[in-house]
Amino acid sequence: MPDQNAQDCSPKSIEAIYRAESRRVFATLVRILGDFDLAEEALHEAFASALEQWPQSGVPANPRAWLISAGRFKGIDSIRRRAKFDASLGEIAERMNRFDSPDSPPDDDGIEDDRLRLIFTCCHPALPRESHVPLTLREVCGLSTEEIARAFLVAPPTIAQRIVRAKSKIKAARIPYQIPSRADMPERLDGVLDVIYLVFTEGYSASSGQSLTRADLSAEAIRLGRLLMELLPEPPVIGLLALMLLQESRRAARTDERGDLILLEDQNRQLWNEEQIAEGLDLVARALAGGRPDSYTLQAAIAAIHAQATAADQTDWRQIVALYDLLLRADPSPIVELNRAVAIAMRDGPAAGLASIDQILSRGDLEDYHLAYAARAELCRRVGKLAEAKAAYEKALSLARQEPERRFLEGRLRRLQNFL
Repeated sequence: MPDQNAQDCSPKSIEAIYRAESRRVFATLVRILGDFDLAEEALHEAFASALEQWPQSGVPANPRAWLISAGRFKGIDSIRRRAKFDASLGEIAERMNRFDSPDSPPDDDGIEDDRLRLIFTCCHPALPRESHVPLTLREVCGLSTEEIARAFLVAPPTIAQRIVRAKSKIKAARIPYQIPSRADMPERLDGVLDVIYLVFTEGYSASSGQSLTRADLSAEAIRLGRLLMELLPEPPVIGLLALMLLQESRRAARTDERGDLILLEDQNRQLWNEEQIAEGLDLVARALAGGRPDSYTLQAAIAAIHAQATAADQTDWRQIVALYDLLLRADPSPIVELNRAVAIAMRDGPAAGLASIDQILSRGDLEDYHLAYAARAELCRRVGKLAEAKAAYEKALSLARQEPERRFLEGRLRRLQNFL
């Protein structure tokens, strides 16, 4: 008999549940079963059971708990089958069957979110640091290898190899699926912050696809940021949450009704989320009061200047350039240099910014980064180098994988053709 509190069980509804819950269910199954591959197998078997049973019985009122329970039993059954070849696995299965359940209380470490638990596990110091973020983005957040590769500006086979090696290392070294002690958490903090911000970045500006943003990923990153700040209210954590909130505050103004991209300078600032801005500004102040600012706090401070400008032409570009100078010292990277070059163009004029971008590109940095060529194209257009602008727009278009960005670049090229 169907659950009277059951939800809609249409295929579209079940698909939505999969998108919303699959990685949370997976994270809990990893904690319960202690193995990435076994948890992935159990997750798929649980959803297969759901697809078979829910159309007859109805979607349960708590589908996540149902899926975790189903996956847990699927995993235990799998371990029992394998126990014919390894007696120790049978003992593990019996122990889980007696004691482990998705309703068991949280550990004494105070972290009550399994996805955050798993992020810390993926950032274990025994793993190569270069694998922390790719492994977590793939296993915890469900991003594809291609999406992760674009976020890193690295070839997909390289990312895939890092993930496989990290999972093999976890098995070979028997790295436990558990939260570190509070004393050990700081050494893993940088990797965890990187993971959360890259999840947010993929949600705020998707690396590919039909939509500019993925609100589910941004919301999940902010939720994890809040959990992490409750656990470790340190300046980098506070700064990261501030940065995400200030950027997220602009979501409603970043696209028009057709889903086309609107640049920051052209956005309707009345659509910005004042509540998120207020919270972000407060967090920036707290993070800056903590001493020498870290890279996330500096980025949040830059976002705060944008948030406080009532109009694009009221933006304090001198202060933004100064903050980018500090950021380059704290966390040097070609992308930070590119952002600084754009700020220089706004402060000193397009020719100055163009010279900085050309210096970056001449070193071979960002040669596969479409935004570098889009920025160069815009500055070439502003200084009257229209042929170079056209070539740079075409290069950016050849590299862009996100449809709204591609439409934006195509529109810029069409308008430019009228002057050539």
